[in-house]
Amino acid sequence: MEALDPAAGSAAPGGAHAPDPVGSGPSRRLYSAPLVIGVTGHRDLVPAEVPAIRERVRAFFGGLRSQYPDRDLLLLTPLAEGADRLVSEEVLALGLPITVLLPMPRDLYVLDFQTEASRAQFDRLCAAATDLFQLPLTPGNTPGSVDGQGPNRSRQYAQAGVFLSAHCHILLALWDGKGSTQIGGTAQVVRFHQDDVMPGFAPRTAASRLSLVDDESDLVYHIVCSRNRPDGAPAPGLTPLDAVWYTRDQVEPRTHELPARYRQIFERTAEFNADVRRHADRIAREGWPLLPREPVAGLPPGLRDINELYTAADWLAGRFQRRTLWTLRLTHLMILLIGVAYMTYSDLNSARLLLLVMVVLMTAAAGIGYAATRGAWHRKYLDYRTLAEGLRVQFYWAAAGVTSGNVTKFAHDTFLQMQDPDLGWIRNVMRVAGTECDVAPNPDPAGVEFVQREWIGDEHSGQLGYFRRKTAERIRRARATENLSAIGLLASLMALVVLLLIGAGAPESVRSPVVYGVGVLLLSIGVRQSYAKATAESEIIKQYQFMLRIFGNARRRLVEAETPADRRRVLKILGDAALEEHAEWILMHRHRSIDPREVVRLS
Repeated sequence: MEALDPAAGSAAPGGAHAPDPVGSGPSRRLYSAPLVIGVTGHRDLVPAEVPAIRERVRAFFGGLRSQYPDRDLLLLTPLAEGADRLVSEEVLALGLPITVLLPMPRDLYVLDFQTEASRAQFDRLCAAATDLFQLPLTPGNTPGSVDGQGPNRSRQYAQAGVFLSAHCHILLALWDGKGSTQIGGTAQVVRFHQDDVMPGFAPRTAASRLSLVDDESDLVYHIVCSRNRPDGAPAPGLTPLDAVWYTRDQVEPRTHELPARYRQIFERTAEFNADVRRHADRIAREGWPLLPREPVAGLPPGLRDINELYTAADWLAGRFQRRTLWTLRLTHLMILLIGVAYMTYSDLNSARLLLLVMVVLMTAAAGIGYAATRGAWHRKYLDYRTLAEGLRVQFYWAAAGVTSGNVTKFAHDTFLQMQDPDLGWIRNVMRVAGTECDVAPNPDPAGVEFVQREWIGDEHSGQLGYFRRKTAERIRRARATENLSAIGLLASLMALVVLLLIGAGAPESVRSPVVYGVGVLLLSIGVRQSYAKATAESEIIKQYQFMLRIFGNARRRLVEAETPADRRRVLKILGDAALEEHAEWILMHRHRSIDPREVVRLS
C-alpha cells in the first residue's frame, strides 16, 4: 500500500530483493495475465451435432483472440471424455495452449477411460499441454476409496469443478441446460460458477454472503447441446447448437453479445498486459521481485508465477505514481504562479504581458491535467498498486501454505469484492497468478519461516521496517507543513497588525508591497494545503500507523505460536487485514483523481 509519495519506492515494502531478470528464460507466459477459459461439458454428445459444436468452439476462441489481441488465451481442462477433449483438440488446432487439471492422481483418473483409444487420446492431449496439475485426494478419501464410481470419486470431480471455476475467467459449458443432482457434473459446475453452491462437496454454510454481490466470476459461454440418450433433448426453451453468454443478470441472463461490465474488466486486464509488454525490458532490469534470486528450500515452484506478475504490477505502479505526482506538483505550481501573476497585475503592475502569462499558465495546467486524464495515470497508479499489494499477500500466503479455511474459496475470491465492480479485473489477474500454488497448499514449515522473515521482518526489514520508516517520514513531513503554515499565518497576521496600526498614514509604496506580500503568502499556504489534501497526507499517516500496529501484533503472536498451523492462522488474519486496508486505500484515493476542469476552477 503506497500513498502519493515520491520516496515510496517499489523496493521498500518488505521482502524485496535485488532486480532479477524475471521476464527472461522459457515459458514466460505469465509475465502478463492470460485470459483463461475453463471447460465443462457432457461426455455423451450426439455425434450428429459434433461438427457444428466444433465450429462454434472455433468461432468462440477466434472471436476472443481478435477482440483481445493483448491477452493470450489459455484453456483449463480436466480432459474428460466428450466435451473436454473436443474443446481441447480445437484449441490446440488453433495454436493455443492448454493446461490440464486432473481431478485426482493420474493413475487413478485413467480408470475412467475404458478403451485403449480413449487412453491414447488422453495421453496425447496431456503430452501437448503446457502444464499439468493433479488435484490431491479430498479429506477422507484414499486411493482405494476412489477406485470405482461412487460418492467418494464424485467428490474428486466436484473439487475439480470448484477449482476450475475459481481459476478461469470464462466457463465454456457444452451443456443441455438441465439441472442435475450428480455431484461434480456439468450442471453442478455451472451452478457453482454462478451461485457459489456445490451440493455434496461444500456445505451450504460455506456459501459466502459475497455470492449475493454482482462480480465478474459468473460468466458462462453456453453452447447448447443434446445428449446421446433417450431423454437427451436440451431443457425446454433452449435450441440445440445455440451459443450465448449466460450470467446471473436478472433482466437479460442470456445474450449474444458479451455484457458491458465483463467487457470493461477484460479491457482493463488487456490494458495492463499492453503496459507490461511495452515496458517488459525495463521491468526485467529494474523490477524488485519478492522471490529471492537464490533458491530457498521449502517454497513451492508456483510462486514464480505470482512473483512475475507482482514485479510487473509493482514497477508499473511506481511509473504511474511518479507521473501522477509530477502532474499534481506542476499543476499546483502553475496555480500558484497564476495567482501571483493576477495579484501583480491587479495590485502592482497592469501590464498586458501578465494577462498573457496567466492565459499560458492556465492553458498549460489544463493541458497537463488533460494528458493525465487521457492517459489514466492516476487510475492506473491506484489499480496497479492495489494489484501489487494483493499479489504480495497472495505470494506470502502461498509460500506459507495458508488457506482460506473454505474448500470453495481461494486468496483472490474476496479481495475488493464489496467494492466497485470494475475493480474485478484485479481479481482476474490474481485468479491466474495463484493457479499452480492453489492446487495443493505448501506443507513445509520452512515456508512459514520464510514469510515471517521476509514479509513481516523486524524493525529494520520487511513490512515492519518499511511502515516504521514511512510513518516517521510522513509525520515529519506533516509537521513541516503545519509549521510552515503556522509561520506563514503568523507573518501575515503581523503584517496586517502593522498596517492596522499605521493606518492611512503609511505611504502607498509601503502599503501596497505589504498587502501584496501577505496575499502571496496566504495563496502559497492555500496551494500547499490543497496539495496535501490531494495526496491525502493526514489520512496516509493513520493508515501507516494502523499497518505498523497490525504487523507488530502479528510478529508478537507468531513468536508466541507453538506450531506451524498456529502461525498460518496468524498469517491468514494478517493477510485479511492487509487486503481490507488496501481496499480502503484505493477507495479513498479514487475520488482524488486529476481533473483538468478542477485545475481551471482552482486557477
